[in-house]
Amino acid sequence: MLERFSNFHTHTVLCDGKDEPEELVQRALELGCPAIGFSGHSYAPYDEDYCMSPTQTEEYKTEIRRLQRVYAGRIRIYMGVEQDFYSPGSTAEYDYIIGSVHYLYKDGFYLPVDASRQRQEQAVRDFYGGDWYAFIEDYYRTAAQVVRRTGCQVVGHFDLVTKFNEGDALFSVRHPRYIRAVEAAIEALAQTDAVFEINTGAVARGYRAEPYPSRRIVEELRGRGIKRILSSDCHDRKNLLFGFEQFRAWIE
Repeated sequence: MLERFSNFHTHTVLCDGKDEPEELVQRALELGCPAIGFSGHSYAPYDEDYCMSPTQTEEYKTEIRRLQRVYAGRIRIYMGVEQDFYSPGSTAEYDYIIGSVHYLYKDGFYLPVDASRQRQEQAVRDFYGGDWYAFIEDYYRTAAQVVRRTGCQVVGHFDLVTKFNEGDALFSVRHPRYIRAVEAAIEALAQTDAVFEINTGAVARGYRAEPYPSRRIVEELRGRGIKRILSSDCHDRKNLLFGFEQFRAWIE
């Protein structure tokens, strides 16, 4: 039954989501969620289109605190942040942090990992000489440091680099260089207390058939005893608990 689930990766109109924070709280109540966690995108001056501006960040904090008061006793509301690896923003006031790598820093430029397939292909062509595995190795080297860099409790969409690679459209996830890069990052993150999210957002939006991370990676995490949590990376309230029943076994 869905009423046992809660989502802690939730975006609002104050960054790149579609809904007002209160609309999401009301949707969580409709679904019987015992809690909801908000995780607005931290300020990223290298790409202001998707993140909260400094002004919106303060508005976000004020609104979530207001909702905590208004809905006290009805649902637990948490004020988190999705902190990008290179974000300069403070995380001091948040209840929890999701650490994510949306960009790589290469030769003085911030290269988007998941903005679009076209921009990903351009980054590989222009900065890696067309070598997809060099790009992937840089991504997982960065992801391996996300806990140290952001102080996060949750590792966000660990294999985000595969967003546009359904069916190995761009590279093979069975290539030895890909496998070595993934395993090295998992080894580093396994030394921390961070939880990996099972993120259904790309499934909801039609990019992938499986959540982030893939089933193969989840089996590695399970074998190492690394904890996992379901999240929908919600940008639209209709998907607040998307796929939670379908993929619940991935956290068991």
